[in-house]
Amino acid sequence: MQNFLNYDRSEPNKRDVFKRLKDFNEVYEIFSKNRASIQADRCVQCGDPYCLDACPLGNFIPHWLKKSSKKDVEFAFKISNDTSPFPEIMGRVCPQDVLCEGSCTLNDGYGAITIGSIETFISEEGFKNGLKPEFSTKMSDKKVAVIGSGPASLSTATFLLRSGIGVEMFERDDRAGGLLTYGIPGFKLEKEVIQRRVDWLLEAGMKLHLNTEVGKDIKLKDIINDFDAVFIGIGATKGKYAGLKNEDAKGVFLAMELLKDIQKANFNPEHKKEVSVKDKNVVVIGGGDTAMDCVRTSVREGAKSVTCIYRRDETNMPGSKKEYLNAIEEGVEFTFNVSPKEIVTDKNKNIVAIELLRTKLGEKDSTGRQKMEIMQGSEFKLQADIIISALGFSQEKPLFLEQNNIELDKWDGVKINENYQTTNPKVYAGGDCYRGADLVVRAAKDGRDAARIIAKKLFPQ
Repeated sequence: MQNFLNYDRSEPNKRDVFKRLKDFNEVYEIFSKNRASIQADRCVQCGDPYCLDACPLGNFIPHWLKKSSKKDVEFAFKISNDTSPFPEIMGRVCPQDVLCEGSCTLNDGYGAITIGSIETFISEEGFKNGLKPEFSTKMSDKKVAVIGSGPASLSTATFLLRSGIGVEMFERDDRAGGLLTYGIPGFKLEKEVIQRRVDWLLEAGMKLHLNTEVGKDIKLKDIINDFDAVFIGIGATKGKYAGLKNEDAKGVFLAMELLKDIQKANFNPEHKKEVSVKDKNVVVIGGGDTAMDCVRTSVREGAKSVTCIYRRDETNMPGSKKEYLNAIEEGVEFTFNVSPKEIVTDKNKNIVAIELLRTKLGEKDSTGRQKMEIMQGSEFKLQADIIISALGFSQEKPLFLEQNNIELDKWDGVKINENYQTTNPKVYAGGDCYRGADLVVRAAKDGRDAARIIAKKLFPQ
């Protein structure tokens, strides 16, 4: 270990940009065993590892790095899967640059350990060698209903099944995975990776009800009566508009409308797309990872031009630097320091352009962030045919919650206590439906910790 003086940080290889623009396959390649070993061997094995502290799941990062450096994939696989419900997914989508890698001792001067890429390698190499996640072989008569099938729900199901508790999952869509399936494009996370995990849960005994919407196809009251406990992991999928004049024009869409529509078409070529960007001038409003997903999806769909507009500068973008650089490589244009004023349409309500105002950064507020100031009289127009609003997500407010004494907070998030219990003690919740739109890794933590609490409740010592 501690070979950081002999080896530089190395990123995984990326597919050629001209090839990757022709499909939705993943951009990054998986490390080879030798390359993963060399990169893991750079770890200094800190006495107080900051990477572990920065990981919401508390993954044993230094331990599986050490085993990876020695090419002990089987042991690394076991450690990696012990704390995480799906490490091969987290390795692909977790923002390591602001979590584990951002906290790495070597990040200042030598280059952080490529923790995420090694995490992905461990699982994929293990799968290739016949390793699989382990579940209890002795199932109890206890059963828990899980509503939703996104990261929090999949995590809950994983750890309940490990505890020998039966799981039935209810998903309103036609495929499991939630955000992982329909919110994250395949070039970041291929859908076979998610389905593989779902299939293992089914092998372990989970029952999955697709196209089943709670409150419509089945009552939550009946679910509560039929199960020993219920976990709600319905996420935060309600998109936000910018509140512009003519926002009801033809060609204005929310980010999830685009991403989900294209993914459905990728699953089924017979699917008739509702959002067509081919040969169109596309403008995406926002600077986060969802905006990057939208612009990169649009270039793959054959848009004539793709421009991302953001009200602050490049440095202040909230999204991943890696995804921003990938978008630039793929031909996306960025217009910084602008704020949308209104959508310009013709007499038939077709979009002609978006009118923008220039902005500048002023004094810092109480949080230390510079305030954004509009420069009056700086209006200009940017040609557009399609406008995508990628301004974040908020929680939906399904009626079945209130009908079953489950209280919401002022942001419509599900209220929970320190044990993930809602105001209905038999019902638990976690992930974005109580946090608001947040990271996959935090949803996974909620699901894991809630499952452990439920298991302790059902099997008191």
